[in-house]
Amino acid sequence: MSDETRSIEEQRRAIDEIDDRILELLGARAERNAAIGKLKASAATTVWVPSRELDIVERLERQNAGLFPTAAIRNVFREIISASRSLQRSVTVSYLGPQGTYTHEAAMKRFGHMAEFVPVATSPEIFECVESGRCEFGVVPVENSSEGIVSHTLDLLVDSTLTICAEIHVPIHHDLLVKAGGLRDITAVYSHPQGLAQCRKWLALNLPNAPQFSAHSTAQAAERVSREPGGAAIASPVAAEIYGLEVVQSRIEDSADNTTRFLVIGKTGPAPSSRDITSLLFSTRRDEVGTLYRALQPFADNGVNLTRIESRPTRQRAWEYLFFCDFEGNTSEPAVARAVEELRARCDFLKVLGSYPRAESV
Repeated sequence: MSDETRSIEEQRRAIDEIDDRILELLGARAERNAAIGKLKASAATTVWVPSRELDIVERLERQNAGLFPTAAIRNVFREIISASRSLQRSVTVSYLGPQGTYTHEAAMKRFGHMAEFVPVATSPEIFECVESGRCEFGVVPVENSSEGIVSHTLDLLVDSTLTICAEIHVPIHHDLLVKAGGLRDITAVYSHPQGLAQCRKWLALNLPNAPQFSAHSTAQAAERVSREPGGAAIASPVAAEIYGLEVVQSRIEDSADNTTRFLVIGKTGPAPSSRDITSLLFSTRRDEVGTLYRALQPFADNGVNLTRIESRPTRQRAWEYLFFCDFEGNTSEPAVARAVEELRARCDFLKVLGSYPRAESV
């Protein structure tokens, strides 16, 4: 055995010893989690605490001074936390299926692989799953950095009794997938409407004569193309693996910074944290001058930072709008509570959708 081989073997034995210690520590961590699970069971509280999980990961990222990549800490500990949480109780999460959608990716990013994921066919079914108690949480898309608000999700939030528990930001990279062949063999393109819209420039330049068809999800488009010669799907690399497709072209989205914001919905909101934002919907009287200006004034008067506002037709009367806004803080804070109540007095309609921790940065 050469000196080089002997040295490699010594390093590998040292790594094995370290792995044994890691496994021992994971077992000790699991024991603590099991003990917490018993305490939570007696108090009838949820086993998923988003602010606590984000605090753990961000604290470890700040403390990392070794060679282990800081960017990998989040992925490693997401799965450690997910496995530890499963020792307390399984968490069920509904999402827009089938497997391989971006909503599925967002759900796994937030809950880890040890959660129980329930695919459904439509966004209303996600809400119904949570409202009926079939699932504890649901994940729905609400906004894309290129295409704006997902209006259907807002419509569902208006009528639902559910609250927002967390948000997730997922970078969206679209691939063009086929069963076999190349660009010249493609006779039709399938995807979710958002997927088609986010790739419109590439499609116009490279497949100008191929008709485009909408699907309920990008994964459903991939599943269809797996059975349809000549068809192409705009979907994720994960969908390509699941449905046995080939990638004709990677990252065909028009914007390199394409990101979708997803919301976690549930029956009960999370405990307040130091990094909360609040979302609400409101409408004002359209026949009075300055009503929107006066509606927004309480945020400035109470020192509450309004981070976004977007209008949406009410669907009840023509040319009347709901305003969807986010602002920093939690409704349990006095300044935020005052701003919301002052806003309520100036509105025809107001609904607080939830206070929840901001998403981890992408």
